[in-house]
Amino acid sequence: MDDAKNPDRDLLRAATGKAALRILPLIILAYLVAYVDRVNISFAAKTMSADLGFSATVYGLGGGLFFLGYALLEVPSNLVLVRVGARAWIARIMITWGVIGVCMMLVRTPMQFYLARFLLGVAEAGFFPGVLYYLSQWFPRGEHGRVVSRFYIAAPLSTVAMGAVSGWLLGLDGAAHLHGWQWLFLVQGTPSVLVGIALLWWLPASPEKVSWLSPREKAALSAALAADDLRIGEPISHSFWAAVSHPRVLLLGGASFLCLAAQITFILSAPAILAGKTGLDVAHVGYLISAGGVLGALGMLLGGWISDRSGDRFLVAAACMLVIAGAFLAIALATSPLVAIVAYLVFGATSFPVLMLSVVIWTDVLHIRLLAVGSAAINTLGNIGGFVAPFAWGIAKDATGSFQVGLLALPFAYIAAAAIVLTLRRLVRGVVLRPALVG
Repeated sequence: MDDAKNPDRDLLRAATGKAALRILPLIILAYLVAYVDRVNISFAAKTMSADLGFSATVYGLGGGLFFLGYALLEVPSNLVLVRVGARAWIARIMITWGVIGVCMMLVRTPMQFYLARFLLGVAEAGFFPGVLYYLSQWFPRGEHGRVVSRFYIAAPLSTVAMGAVSGWLLGLDGAAHLHGWQWLFLVQGTPSVLVGIALLWWLPASPEKVSWLSPREKAALSAALAADDLRIGEPISHSFWAAVSHPRVLLLGGASFLCLAAQITFILSAPAILAGKTGLDVAHVGYLISAGGVLGALGMLLGGWISDRSGDRFLVAAACMLVIAGAFLAIALATSPLVAIVAYLVFGATSFPVLMLSVVIWTDVLHIRLLAVGSAAINTLGNIGGFVAPFAWGIAKDATGSFQVGLLALPFAYIAAAAIVLTLRRLVRGVVLRPALVG
């Protein structure tokens, strides 16, 4: 029967349309302020390190400790989320990390810096896979490319916001006897607390508990989600160890490790690298990073649409990874400011789509019973990369006096990640054309 004349299809579209209007704005806002608190240290780095006497190694270790804290608590956090419900747990995450984000302004010693960054990661642990699990309860897999791209658009938009206002906040140095970097943490950490409180009031718990879906719309949505799970195939076991040791989880975790290791390491030092390669001042570097964020947002929307239309997220993600590898190589070898600027904009346009597509692949190939813990395990491996790589980057910077060695290593991470994604594509060529492998 033609979709246009299919009443079940119409009911499903109505249900997901209502869900998108009521859920996505809140989720997008939450992730935007989350990402700001995660990486605003990149703008604070230069003046904060100068004021407190931090070396590149101290900064790299502190920057990476966020991801260690996140990784250690990722799976336990999602086990709690499944028990207490997404709304309460996601709100708790936001409120606690907002408070700790503000407390970053009180840092005075390397040990305090390490502790604050570690606790920030502990507080945020579970947010991203928790939101992914939550969205999988509302939207069929055929819509995940568009839905996740709209949610994930908050990440590049956060770079737009940071680039636009961070220079101004750093310019408040001395106001009310505070350093500029202290103003940055204070102003950018507070919204997380406010959004967390808003989630407690307005984020709906589940499709079954809302009044704005009719019984027929609820039934159509439930049938579509059940059909998706049947198509993927029931896993042999639903246990914790079955989830974290599943072959697909391990492959996706390896790709996530490589991508996050390279992306986060670069982002944490991007203002300093771009200033050195282009000669721009902090304000204009901020505008350049904002431009990269705009391109990243557009790239995510385009990538989500292309992947839904083509049905081959693996190939699109791998192609973007190889483009990023080329962009990093161009930045490393650039002798012209124009080359560095163009290469950075290419990175901005493709790096966020890669992460978004990788996440959508999780929902495509993992059964719903494995998704909460499995996605947490994948994210844990990714965040371990976010801890290890910045620390090694800082050591290399102190040893050589420049970022060049680290920059030349970044392309290899994305090339290896692309190889993993293409391997997974070959293994699950039938996703969802045949029952999923159950390892």
